[in-house]
Amino acid sequence: MTLLRRLSLRSESQSCWRHAILSSLASTFSVCGLASVFLAQASAEDPGIVKTKPASGLSVQTENGFMVPYTVTIPGTGASFEMIPVPGGKFLLGSPESEKGREPSEGPQIEVQMEPYWVAKTEVTWAEYNAFMRTYNIFKSLKEAGIRKVTEETRIDAITSPTPLYMPSHTFEFGDRPEQPAVTMTQYAAKQYSKWVSGLTGQQFRLPSEVEWEYAARAGAKGAYSFGDDEKQLNEYACFAGNNEGGPANVGTKKPNAFGLHDMHGNVWEWTLDAFSPEGYKKSANPVKAFDAVAWPTTAYPRTVRGGGWQDTAPKLRSAARMGSDDEEWKSEDPNVPLSPWWFTTDPSRAIGFRLVRALRSLPKTDMAKYWEFDCDDIKNDVQGKLEDGRGVEGLAVPELGADLQKGR
Repeated sequence: MTLLRRLSLRSESQSCWRHAILSSLASTFSVCGLASVFLAQASAEDPGIVKTKPASGLSVQTENGFMVPYTVTIPGTGASFEMIPVPGGKFLLGSPESEKGREPSEGPQIEVQMEPYWVAKTEVTWAEYNAFMRTYNIFKSLKEAGIRKVTEETRIDAITSPTPLYMPSHTFEFGDRPEQPAVTMTQYAAKQYSKWVSGLTGQQFRLPSEVEWEYAARAGAKGAYSFGDDEKQLNEYACFAGNNEGGPANVGTKKPNAFGLHDMHGNVWEWTLDAFSPEGYKKSANPVKAFDAVAWPTTAYPRTVRGGGWQDTAPKLRSAARMGSDDEEWKSEDPNVPLSPWWFTTDPSRAIGFRLVRALRSLPKTDMAKYWEFDCDDIKNDVQGKLEDGRGVEGLAVPELGADLQKGR
């Protein structure tokens, strides 16, 4: 395995992880039992890294220690989520022409070289996203009080907070339980959330690229699904049209894949960083590095979501299945002018959510702008228009915000 530099971050965390591991990945992981339980106490400097090989459970070895599962608690909220280490390796992105249900956008297959990284065990829940939504009123109060102003010097930590839902009864028709996946946010809002939770915790979270998402979803499997090609097994691994008619399930209620990740098939589609092209992937020399395979967007849409949702049939849940966003269709019931840069209003957006990843190697904040900020003028102009009209707000995603959330400022 390629030796990696140390990621130095601040946080305090611990976790419990349980899952089976594919034998083809055994050389990458340190494994003791196929369904062992591991509780890791990571250091404050390196959350998710321990110096000594765990006596049990799963871990990913690096030159600076062992990557392990760990829990992140969002300061001031009580909400938490688990991060699971995924080993490096090579895999084929996309699907073969012989795969049942295959779409032209899933090819040509490309060999990609992956480095280890952490992936959220489940999709972001309403417990987590509602905490983010609370910052709208907090930022309003801070701005009126002249506290922690956004200036040219502090703008590197600035985010915009999503406005209140236009029709919450519509969004929450299928439930808004804390354990359900949050839905209907735009990709821009999801990216701002990842910057928000990064600022509060001191760790660098972001959306996965398509390559990172599919590699994590496959968990070493080469079939249509992480468990093979037998659609009958979907009932055990996914919330989808074949077993559910009442909206998304609570996260983590179905079986995990071999990496220990839940709901990679079904429940809700998940945002990635990439633009979507119906023509598929660009041909490239093999193997290509994961970062070099990202199709960075230059227009507001289409952008790629993955994994299928609770209302979808089996072919849409395949590891290689993709769907492109459509702002005009997904915001067709939005009365705002300009249309909301934070929310969708129209189906299939009620089955659109996301999960977070964290790279092993940190980047300077200036470089993280590529993952967190505007990437086209249309989105930038929409957001700035909302801010100028007083229908949006920006503030600083910094650790001090945790105290504001706790006080309910």
